[in-house]
Amino acid sequence: MPPVPDSDFTPRQNEVLASALRLVVDGGEKALTTSAVARAANCSKESLYRWFGDRDGLLAAIVAHQAAKVRVPSESAGALDLAEFRSRLATFAEDLLTVLAGDTSLALNRIAIAHASRHGAPLGRLLLERGRERIATRARTLLEAGRDQGHIDFQDATEAYRTLYGLIIRDAHGRWLLGQPPLEEDADFAGQARRAVDQFIALHPPLPRNNARQGRS
Repeated sequence: MPPVPDSDFTPRQNEVLASALRLVVDGGEKALTTSAVARAANCSKESLYRWFGDRDGLLAAIVAHQAAKVRVPSESAGALDLAEFRSRLATFAEDLLTVLAGDTSLALNRIAIAHASRHGAPLGRLLLERGRERIATRARTLLEAGRDQGHIDFQDATEAYRTLYGLIIRDAHGRWLLGQPPLEEDADFAGQARRAVDQFIALHPPLPRNNARQGRS
């Protein structure tokens, strides 16, 4: 299975991956064959192998395609002021809620959970490695940029991200996986994202300026 980037898919490749996603959602992993994808996307098997490699490579690309929908705007992070840092965290939080609540993501996660104990069922591993962990890696970069700019403080980026993730998602994802639609009070993803960011920054206030250099030495 060749490595698959988080994004950088061409428009045509994104169309093919969208067709493959529909096959997986409708029929599970077994429905994902190169022949079925080629028919659904009106492309050749040769193109599929060239773009994505084997079937596991195609699954990995599907997961990366989904993960890329969660924007983590950390480019030029060195110039962030507090307002922009909050805005970028809120964008990430709202995207994360929107993607996890979507029918496609819920279906993928339900399939992975159902097949978690079976040998030869790689979807769960791919959701962790190519989805959740890659999102987390990009988010940690943004958190570290915020710390470097003096907007927040924490000792461990992984623990800080887990706190942020918990504040954003709370118990909602578990309820959605069990079939409950978003409750009225948490259906406003933009509002929930802002509240989560406010709570996170309150939990991780920056060091006083006169202690910041000493605390990082």
